[in-house]
This record gives sequence, structure tokens and C-alpha cells, in this order.
Amino acid sequence: MVNESLPQYVWMTGSLRPWNEAMVHVSLLGHATVSGVFEGIRGYQDHRDGQVYLFRLREHMERLLESMKIVRMDHTFTVDGLCEGLVDLVRANGYRCDVNALVLAYYGGLTWSFAQPELHRPVEVAMRCRSINSRLLTDKGIRCCISTWTRISEADLPPRAKCVSNYHNGRLASMEAQLNGYDQALLLDHQGKVAEAPGACLFMVRKGTVVTPPTTSSILESITRDAVIRLLREELGVTVQEREVDRSELYAADEVFFCGTGMEILPVGEIEGHRIGDGQSAGPVTLDAIAWYQNVASGKLPEFSHWLTEVTA
Repeated sequence: MVNESLPQYVWMTGSLRPWNEAMVHVSLLGHATVSGVFEGIRGYQDHRDGQVYLFRLREHMERLLESMKIVRMDHTFTVDGLCEGLVDLVRANGYRCDVNALVLAYYGGLTWSFAQPELHRPVEVAMRCRSINSRLLTDKGIRCCISTWTRISEADLPPRAKCVSNYHNGRLASMEAQLNGYDQALLLDHQGKVAEAPGACLFMVRKGTVVTPPTTSSILESITRDAVIRLLREELGVTVQEREVDRSELYAADEVFFCGTGMEILPVGEIEGHRIGDGQSAGPVTLDAIAWYQNVASGKLPEFSHWLTEVTA
């Protein structure tokens, strides 16, 4: 059973701090997130022995440093140091369940402007984690719409950087979808091609082939997407194409699913009134992907141990 109480500790720039003492000054409110970059990281419990594994931890920290580089954050953090910090945090909180962690890099120090860059300010990193129930084995499809909002492009903000500011684009799309009675939204890019859902990449199964938009279609270079592509190609023997996708292709698709750290692998049952498959449950390729992903992430397949970081509480 997941413990819903607050965690005991957070990690702030090199040290563990009690939850109630982890504070920043009110003058940083908003300023820290305008230029902040972050990572969301999942940990899965192997129910056979209770061990918790952080999924592709190193790749997430490598992407965090890439995002920091793109937005010109000058810092001294290392991948190894950040990985060690998150392992220490999960261990200190004593989690023996599925967990979700958030790692945020931001400018510290006093600032007075949202718009003016102050590159001399120190860069801080804060990590927090919590217990969470995985939804991986849920096979019910969600209802989606095509958003009236357009996905950000390289001409606006760098989509491959995991910036907090970028996520307001998807947040607006999600709010619009929910107010109109849908579960989630899909964003098109500036060429009218399918990009991604807020916080998740898209896969489509059509005529026996799996198709996903390329990284040049204004999407995040998703770590979960990369894992799913490898599992489909190498373990399931499925043909996967990375190419541009028209919205009308989705209406004719046999299966559609989203993937991401937060969404994990989530089937889509309907897009703007067009039923996908039976309109209710996940299709066979989606179910296979979910099963493989769950087994890999929870440590049941030793050949994928290089994707996992063990946390011994």
C-alpha cells in the first residue's frame, strides 16, 4: 500500500534537508521557474523482493545537463553527482514502492526581473520524490481532441530542452481539452503535422506498422519514447517508422498510445469522435508494449539491467 504522507527529505544542491526546512526566499517565486529546467524520473518496485529501481536515471540526468546547456546555465554539477543525490534521497525517505521524482535546476540569488538574463547568478538544483501508484497495466483508452493551440517550435522556444516555461504550452492545451469534455489534447506543429500530447509522445499503429513523429516535429527528445522504440523493434520484432504524421492518419489508425515518464504507456480510445480500435481498450501492440515496459522497469528482465539503478533502502 502506498504511503500518502509527505516525504521526510528533499535534496538541495548537494545535501539532504528535512522537508519542512527546504525553503527558498519569496523573491525567487516565479523567477526560479521562468528559466528553470527539470526532469521527471520514475522508480518501480519489484514485488518479488521489494527492491526499487530508478528507470534510466543516468539518461535523465544527462538530458538535464543538456537542457541546462541549451538555456546557458553555467554550473558545476555532474551526472554522477546528481544520480548519487537522487539515490540518496529515495533511500533516505525509505520508499519501498513505486516512486516519482522531480529534479529542478534554477537560478538562485536575488533577482528583480523575469525577462532580463542574469547569467552571473548561482545555479541551484532541488530534488523531491513521492510515492505513486503506477497505471501501467491500465488498458482503458482515453478520449482526446486536437488542440487549437500549436506546439512550440525551434523558432519560439527549444522543444528539446525540458524547460518549465515550455510546459505552459501543453498546460493550455490540456485545460482546453478538459473544459471541452476530453481527457487529453494533441498538439500539431507549425506545419500542421502531429507533434505530441502535453508531456507525452505519440505512437500510432496502422496497417501493421508503428509510426511516431520524429524529434524534428517539435517534440521533446523523450527517454521513454526511445525505450519504447527499442522494445518494439528489438524485442517484439515490430516495424517502427519515425516520420511526420497527418492528423487524418490518426482517425484511420488501428491503435494509438501515448508514452512518457508521467503517463507511462497510455492507450487512446477516441480522437475527436473517431474510435480507435474498439474505442474502449488497448490494442494488441499497445498491450505488448505495456507488458514489456512494466517487466523491464521493475527489474524482471536482467538483460535490461543497464537501464535500472537499484535503490537499497
